[in-house]
Amino acid sequence: MSVTDLISALDAIPKHIPVVPESNPIFLDAPDWLTENYLLNAMRKFYGDEKLKITALDGCPALGRGENYGGVLTRIKAEFTTRGKSQIGHYIVKTSFESDEFSRKTMEPYDIFNREMSIYEQILPKLKALLLEINDEEQIFAETMAVDYDRSALIFEDLRVRGFTMPDRLIGLDLKLAKIVLRKLAKMHATSAVLNERECGALETYDRGMFNRHTDNYAPCFLGMLQAASRRVAQWPGYEQYADKLNALLPIYMELGKRVFDVCPGVNVLAHGDLWTNNVLVKYDKATGEAEDIIIIDFQYAAWGSPAIDLFYFLNSSMEFDVHVNNQEELIQHYFEIFSETLRKLRYKAPIPSLHKFHLDLKKKSFYAMHTSFNVFAVQRNVETADADFNALMSTNQRGINFKNGCYNNPITQRVLRKLLPIFNNQGLLDADQ
Repeated sequence: MSVTDLISALDAIPKHIPVVPESNPIFLDAPDWLTENYLLNAMRKFYGDEKLKITALDGCPALGRGENYGGVLTRIKAEFTTRGKSQIGHYIVKTSFESDEFSRKTMEPYDIFNREMSIYEQILPKLKALLLEINDEEQIFAETMAVDYDRSALIFEDLRVRGFTMPDRLIGLDLKLAKIVLRKLAKMHATSAVLNERECGALETYDRGMFNRHTDNYAPCFLGMLQAASRRVAQWPGYEQYADKLNALLPIYMELGKRVFDVCPGVNVLAHGDLWTNNVLVKYDKATGEAEDIIIIDFQYAAWGSPAIDLFYFLNSSMEFDVHVNNQEELIQHYFEIFSETLRKLRYKAPIPSLHKFHLDLKKKSFYAMHTSFNVFAVQRNVETADADFNALMSTNQRGINFKNGCYNNPITQRVLRKLLPIFNNQGLLDADQ
């Protein structure tokens, strides 16, 4: 059965996977319930063959320390027989931090796992259908094999087998690759605006982004990183004033972040919420090495709000240095042309802003560009991975402080800080009275 055939069969397949008791997980560090019987049950439903048999199975962590802070990713290779034929399947299983009480309780108010499962099961297929209305067959998202609400688990086709790979987070994306990502992001945003319009505000319940009005559980991370940045900057002659300003932002920092996520008049969209290098899979041309396609993954922090959430986050976390500081307006224009064109093709009823008006609306959310450049960027480019885990990110103990300090040892992070601190200061984004 081809991948296309598998995908077309998804609607007929029950998404909830009953738990089949078995003592041994697929590999040592896998969740206890992720056993051969569990996968067998999922595969039998997906392939529609109750006689399917697994003949060989191998699993391993999909990412190393410092590569992912939002869940556990497991890569699985299964050799199996179905309907008399031998096949090999490659899958990614994404699960929560269920065995880590601290991580589970910290993330609980964000409801990221249930929200991501509902996005994959209910929303992304509708966005795909909207693109098909205008004869746009471009694939933007990974297809799901199974959604398991009981285990907070998702099973995907492993796109690595089709030639997709994760770009190097320590280098960032070049201009061409960034434009491919933004083309697909623009289509995702536009179709979500149309879907919300047609379904009378159905997407507006996605209101728990990284900053939100329901919880401050991530404050230890964001404020701790801000303090670590201030400590680093204070060591640089001539930058002491910026260190003081960063410290002065501490009492209002979370409120400034919430304002970015507050819904404002204008065109709002379902933002991805965590669009950075490691949530983009890239297919490179084997002959030239040039990027030719991308797939956007990981929708745990999807939130209804301004396109600025994704634009400022992506442009200030995932670019090569020169693109980061020199090409943002060009990339925003590229995004806007596709975004507005897709809205028009889908007969979006609300007013579509001009590029100038769009820039003015983005400007109101500029804090997020500063936050991403100084706070998020340092975590995502961190090279000191010994303590790189969710607990260190969210803890205020000495281990957490050491991890955060270490994030600013990276010369690339320091280069970004040195370059952008004067610029953001001139824009008033470091002022405590903003």
